[in-house]
Amino acid sequence: MNSVKANTLAHLYKQLKTIWSPPAVPARLCSLAACTHKNRNDALHPLWQSPLTIPGGTRQSPINIQWRDSVYDPFLKPLKISYDPTTCLHIWNNGYSFLVEFDDSTDRSIIVGGPLENQYRLKQFHFHWGAINEWGSEHTVDSKFYPAELHLVHWNAVVYPTFEEAVMEGNGLAVIGVFLKLGAHHEGLQTLVDALPAVKHKDTVIEFDVFDPSCLIPSCPDYWTYAGSLTTPPLTESVTWIIKKKPIEVDENQVLNEWWVAPSPSHAILMVRDRLEAFRMLLFTSDGEEEKRMVDNFRPLQPLMNRTVRSSFQSRHLLNTEVQPADHAELIRP
Repeated sequence: MNSVKANTLAHLYKQLKTIWSPPAVPARLCSLAACTHKNRNDALHPLWQSPLTIPGGTRQSPINIQWRDSVYDPFLKPLKISYDPTTCLHIWNNGYSFLVEFDDSTDRSIIVGGPLENQYRLKQFHFHWGAINEWGSEHTVDSKFYPAELHLVHWNAVVYPTFEEAVMEGNGLAVIGVFLKLGAHHEGLQTLVDALPAVKHKDTVIEFDVFDPSCLIPSCPDYWTYAGSLTTPPLTESVTWIIKKKPIEVDENQVLNEWWVAPSPSHAILMVRDRLEAFRMLLFTSDGEEEKRMVDNFRPLQPLMNRTVRSSFQSRHLLNTEVQPADHAELIRP
């Protein structure tokens, strides 16, 4: 890492030394549903309360994906995912989210294809969520929020010797984004949820082995992709984003603590409405500090600027109108 990049990183981390205080600006542009909640503007995490910019930054994330403005690219390949469950190591509450980290010393858990030129190793996955179900996701689709968003972070081990170096380069990272919505029971997620009470406080770590995160990825192959950045410090513009079109479903009751029993019908109604509570019971703070619930851990939306969001599925526009999907199928056929 050269001195210019090192100095840039040091400057960014210095900017992020914020204090817990009431937010003064709206967290992001809100959808019609979110605007019905008066307290939506109070959701801005302290990390984002002061101006934070990347010098010359033109590809920051997250963004609002406009379905009609995304451009179908017939050359985008299917994304191939191969995860080895035994590479899962532990869960760590880092004070902003909880990370499920993996052994990335070999190519046992990788993705290849899609918009990527190389294969990328899985480093970790984490979630972003809101205090209530009307918001929580970092990306939006046609200004629609989801209650939560999963990020699976991979790095380009073909080109770069370490994850830390990959973070600093334009093609260094690939992140799969998956939206969560309320619906059917998700057994894979429940396995993860059951382990969360052990990492309630900041800086707690537990072993968490033999977990296959591919169970959290929808089977539908369709995705959007664009060139972006990390949504947490150091915010480097090193990410090829792959946003899955179809969300996964989360049972509205499965993430509640099993010992919680509704004492009355009115409380039962509250229980049904209070989804993702297991996530929201985690804390930003360490044991012994004043408790601050881990909620609204998303970055505000960033301008698209001159970027193009490409789609692997056909909607309205073709990136190259002279190339049809059938032609592309012939090109990639062995």
